[in-house]
Amino acid sequence: MLTVMFLAIVFIIVYVVLYRRHKGEKFSTYVTDQVGALYEKYAPYSFKQVRSKVKELGQEYTTKQYLLQVLIFGLGFSVLGYLYFYNLITAIIYGLIAICFVPYFAYLRCKRLYSEFIFEQIQVYTTNVIMEFATTQAFVKSLEGVYNSGVLEDPVKSDVKTMIDMSYANGTIDASIEYMNSKYDYFIVRNMHQIFLQITNEGSRDAGESLENMSQDIDMLVESVYRDRIDRAAFYKKFLQFGIVLYLMVMLIQFILGVSTYIENLKEWYMVVLLHGIVFINTVFIVSGTKFYNENVGAE
Repeated sequence: MLTVMFLAIVFIIVYVVLYRRHKGEKFSTYVTDQVGALYEKYAPYSFKQVRSKVKELGQEYTTKQYLLQVLIFGLGFSVLGYLYFYNLITAIIYGLIAICFVPYFAYLRCKRLYSEFIFEQIQVYTTNVIMEFATTQAFVKSLEGVYNSGVLEDPVKSDVKTMIDMSYANGTIDASIEYMNSKYDYFIVRNMHQIFLQITNEGSRDAGESLENMSQDIDMLVESVYRDRIDRAAFYKKFLQFGIVLYLMVMLIQFILGVSTYIENLKEWYMVVLLHGIVFINTVFIVSGTKFYNENVGAE
């Protein structure tokens, strides 16, 4: 409780100072502007593109949601640090370190959402190209039909336009297919392109059957991926609950030993090192699990 009260007082003092220096400007707006300037200066260009797309999709966190995360991480780990070490300075340091993880978790979340979006676009691209081919009987014409239909969004839409331009410029589809395969390394993309490459360059009597089988494979893959997303989300929720329980195991030790005995043991340096080690291992465990949950989503 002392830690929570102290941090609340610090927050109020900082708020008052900043408000006096920036009258007429909301504190949350000022914080957002400062964080935004820092982000624009140091964030990798690739991540800026990903985050921009997530914002375009309307799935980016609001300022209030980010501030709430900062509050939860900061206060949560400050209280945790105090209950581990009964030291106010250590508690504040833990809270500040925890807040530093907020941008990293936001980065992982944006990558996951972007990966899901790209996979959905690839599913739309492959399915519609196969459907268009049934009418046009030409790969490039199929690409043009999908491009003009408006079902695709950037960056996939722009890459399809590049494929069309490369095909007309080179007189063959080989380079355009190689380009798309390198941009989107999914086996459904490679398999579909391989079928169209054989049809275009060699001809194929069983093209209709092959494409029909390809469509069924895409449907099965999409169903499998969406089922995997649901399972992963459910597992991650239980994983976080387990991780929180691990952090609170020290509370059980205090209950068994007694708080006074526990505090007395904190005077031993090896006890302090051991507790820091427990927090570090638990944190690595949580961060690694979060990283695993947010990466390679939508992949095959």
